[in-house]
Amino acid sequence: MANTNNWNSQVINEFRTNSGKVGGPFENATLLLLTSTGAKSGQPRTTPLVYLPDGERMIIFASKAGAPTNPDWYHNLKANPEATVEVGTETFKVKAIEVAGEERDRLYNTQARLAPNFAEYQQKTTRLIPVVALERI
Repeated sequence: MANTNNWNSQVINEFRTNSGKVGGPFENATLLLLTSTGAKSGQPRTTPLVYLPDGERMIIFASKAGAPTNPDWYHNLKANPEATVEVGTETFKVKAIEVAGEERDRLYNTQARLAPNFAEYQQKTTRLIPVVALERI
């Protein structure tokens, strides 16, 4: 886990230093920083995530690269749906709402067309990858 946290820290620092722009695997990706409240710890947790713009909403995907379990940030948002998002140089509050059914499938399939690795993530796991809409509050 230390490697993931160190890698995330590097991406977060690069994002904040370069007004939301990063290189490497996230170059040219729509990237946001999500700061959620830890479900168990109550501490702020910041995670870089690729998102899909959908009107006023930002759609995020609990893919965890196709792992068998959901990512920590997903559990944090289920426990505490209000969070903070950084996009570019802007920071604002959001409310997380899980998307289900046909809307979930439409959004996930759109993301998988734009970034085929998301189709691979779903194939790698038996869980249905949760889709979460972040709405500005």
